Amino acid sequence: MSDRKADIAAKNKKVARRLFLTTAGMGAFAYASAPLYDLFCRTTGFGGTPVVAQAGDRPILDRTVNVRFDSNVDTALPWKFQPLQREVKVRLGEEYLAYYRVTNLSQRAAVGTSTYNVTPETAGGWFNKLQCFCFTEQLLLPGQSVDMPVIFFVDPELDKDRRYDNIRTITLSYTFFEAKTERARTLLGGVPGNDIGKGG
Repeated sequence: MSDRKADIAAKNKKVARRLFLTTAGMGAFAYASAPLYDLFCRTTGFGGTPVVAQAGDRPILDRTVNVRFDSNVDTALPWKFQPLQREVKVRLGEEYLAYYRVTNLSQRAAVGTSTYNVTPETAGGWFNKLQCFCFTEQLLLPGQSVDMPVIFFVDPELDKDRRYDNIRTITLSYTFFEAKTERARTLLGGVPGNDIGKGG
């Protein structure tokens, strides 16, 4: 009887160990899934996410598209955020520099970070960013304004695929949120008279 109890206890330990390893593996996968998904989107243009590209030589075609600029701010962040130009016409392959301006309307320092996408979603794989302020913590003091650049081009390869002949306008949209990261706390901790980030 004691041998049977020992055998059952050993089997239970094995099952418990497997469950623990499975749970730990699922936790690790969940932790890594958000950055991996973001990397996948930025590499492929999936879900309207612009591709992060490298500068280089490429043909510049006569075909043009209108690029519209959209801006949004989460209601928890007291900032004004707007493009300095609403729409531009660019040739496929042509690099273009555009600016957004963000202003802190509050009486306190704050750190924001932005996400972005393009519409229509099918244009995400063709819209390439060379420089962008997205996913970067931006510290603004009370009343401070900052102009932030984005450099982009629309891939000339778009012209070779007849399925995309109807793409005449692409909208680049950014949304700012208040950053709650460790880096944001560090930035706020460096502001004179601000107790955030200093254990206050």
